Amino acid sequence: MGWWPFGRKAKTKRAPVSDPMLKDNRILISDLRDACELNFDNPEEARRQIRRMQVEWSDAARGGILSDVNRSGLDARAFRLLTCDDTEWMAWLDNLDFWKPGWKPEDDDED
Repeated sequence: MGWWPFGRKAKTKRAPVSDPMLKDNRILISDLRDACELNFDNPEEARRQIRRMQVEWSDAARGGILSDVNRSGLDARAFRLLTCDDTEWMAWLDNLDFWKPGWKPEDDDED
């Protein structure tokens, strides 16, 4: 018999998305996280890459590709990563909620 219902499905490989027009917020957060985790032992190099990403986010927001809400979330994460010391750096990398879409910084002014 030539028919078999449990055949293998062809695997599809997706190419990485490099066009900012096609990137959504999850991909941008993932790119930020990848840059940080690849340089977990060299925070200064990661911070350089974060600053470069911020320029890309600004250009995308100016072009209407990235919404203000998404950009503010990315900038809030970048601010935390750029202003922390090296021990806080590792804490932010290990914080799973920090990397989820929809993360918001806690208000420090609450009494």
